[in-house]
Amino acid sequence: MLSPNQLRQAYLDFFAELGHAILPSASIVPENDPTTLFTGSGMQPMVPYLLGEKHPLGRRLANSQRCFRSEDIEEVGDNRHTTFFEMLGNWSLGDYFKEEQLRWFFTFLTQKVGLDPRRLYVSVFAGSPQLGIPRDETSVDIWQRLFAEVGIEAPAVDHAPQKGMQGGRIFFYPDTKNWWSRAGAPANMPLGEPGGPDSEVFFDFGEQWQLHEHSPFAGQPCHINCDCGRFLEIGNSVFMEYQKTEAGFIKLPQHNVDFGGGFERILAAVQDDPDIFQTELFQPLIRQLEQISGQAYHDSELARRSFRIIADHVRAAIMIIVDGVEPSNKEQGYFIRRLLRRSMRSARLIGIDRAFLGDLAPIVAELYAEPYPQVKENQAQIQAILESEEQKFARTLDKGLKEFDKLVQDRGIAISPETAFYLYETYGFPLELTLEMAKENGLKLGESRLEADFIAAFDRCKQRHAEASRTASAGKFKGGLQDQSEQTTRLHTATHLLHQALRQVLGPHVQQAGSNITADRLRFDFTHPEKLSETQLQQIEQIVNEQIEADLPVSVETMPLDEALEAGALAFFGERYGETVKVYSMGRFSKEVCGGPHVDHTGILGRFEVGKQESIGSGKRRIYGYLKT
Repeated sequence: MLSPNQLRQAYLDFFAELGHAILPSASIVPENDPTTLFTGSGMQPMVPYLLGEKHPLGRRLANSQRCFRSEDIEEVGDNRHTTFFEMLGNWSLGDYFKEEQLRWFFTFLTQKVGLDPRRLYVSVFAGSPQLGIPRDETSVDIWQRLFAEVGIEAPAVDHAPQKGMQGGRIFFYPDTKNWWSRAGAPANMPLGEPGGPDSEVFFDFGEQWQLHEHSPFAGQPCHINCDCGRFLEIGNSVFMEYQKTEAGFIKLPQHNVDFGGGFERILAAVQDDPDIFQTELFQPLIRQLEQISGQAYHDSELARRSFRIIADHVRAAIMIIVDGVEPSNKEQGYFIRRLLRRSMRSARLIGIDRAFLGDLAPIVAELYAEPYPQVKENQAQIQAILESEEQKFARTLDKGLKEFDKLVQDRGIAISPETAFYLYETYGFPLELTLEMAKENGLKLGESRLEADFIAAFDRCKQRHAEASRTASAGKFKGGLQDQSEQTTRLHTATHLLHQALRQVLGPHVQQAGSNITADRLRFDFTHPEKLSETQLQQIEQIVNEQIEADLPVSVETMPLDEALEAGALAFFGERYGETVKVYSMGRFSKEVCGGPHVDHTGILGRFEVGKQESIGSGKRRIYGYLKT
């Protein structure tokens, strides 16, 4: 049976042999993309190249990308959902297409990984007459030939929930299922966004797993997308060939393949157990939690759910921390805080009443020592952050308990779903803890007194809150998922000038620690131990404007990373670069490794103004800048 490291390497080796350049994982925290907080898929850093920009390493690429999806936090606790995951990816940028992609993935699963082809099922795109996009009969034909080569008949049928499997092996699904873009279905895509039909592969764990943990599906016909527990999607080949425009969907200049395979899910299929938390990626964490709590993973559903939440959330928090983010109440830092606090709440439910988060950091570091050595290199710092955050929340948790007691005294013998949600949202109390404490205090559960009705009402409160939050954030995320407007490009160029100006005024210890650029302003994070004086800020602003007035030419070269460093190019994200990189030079003033985009000469930037500065943690500062025309 393949170990996690062996499976990951087998995938990378397989596609390297097929002519793919192997890329390092990009950061979980995207650089220069203000529209999203996290890298949620392997294709996210690839968008410029899917739209036609030439990649320095060629047209065939592959990697294993670290990803985080904050929208899945509430889903964690079952046997398959995680917030942090690795996505095995390969891309064709105008090179091969459906025939090669589907055959190669089928070969990898059946010959390299050793999965039984009789346990593989497939979904394809049913077409959309309204959008003018045809039914994907081509993929069906390819899949039927592949299955026939191993002696398996593969009937293709239209998915009908009420009819179940219908004896099919290939299923046509509508665009809400078998279409992929970062925004989901075609109707949700902003103008300019690329997308396309996809073909998903599912592994069948067998009828014995049906309804194993999802009893709400009892009595309903089973199908590959029903979430009953029997089938698990393990890979998705997206045929990225369309772009949404005001005139409708048009073909991209090139046919692209964007494949994403769930690393943890394929590992679960290899061991023939749909519980991904039984794999070697999680078992060392769970064994440690069993020792600390005195409970076993299989003692109860509450125990399993709590162990899963802690193992996933701590692993995810560590992966975000290693990319330079610390717990806070804003943006990425907020999610670290939420993950760790949810872990502590879950620990309380299984009897852990002491500090424990720091005990898990060395385990995660060891699990990823080979593919992501930066975790182990930063283990001491990570451990200190976890322990500090845990200490802070212990006091907050006490406040929440006091608030619960106060609410009980003020509101008598009943507790409402609204009160339960208030405790959840304000103090981080999980619903199960509120229910448990209500029962201990003899409180009635709302008007109906039935727990199921109470939970349903609580969920409605959450839904209303989520809808209100999405409405409030719509303005921040409008205008597309990858902003490369002219103004953003100008600010990106100004960021390079600012970086060099900071180094000239403050010293060569200044290193970029992150950036975020919108069409309105730039935000630049850097290493420096103290607040900048007004004089220093004025000097920095003056230096940047001098380079703008000099109208420096902006040039780009593609070269090996070692050669770029020898030439004096700045590069402070070593583990994120491939062997070949782009180097942008602005006259003789600035030279940095960067993916672009930039203007052609600095004279078109306008006047640069320094905005506010702030501390973002020990030894790090943040500065804002603006361009005035």
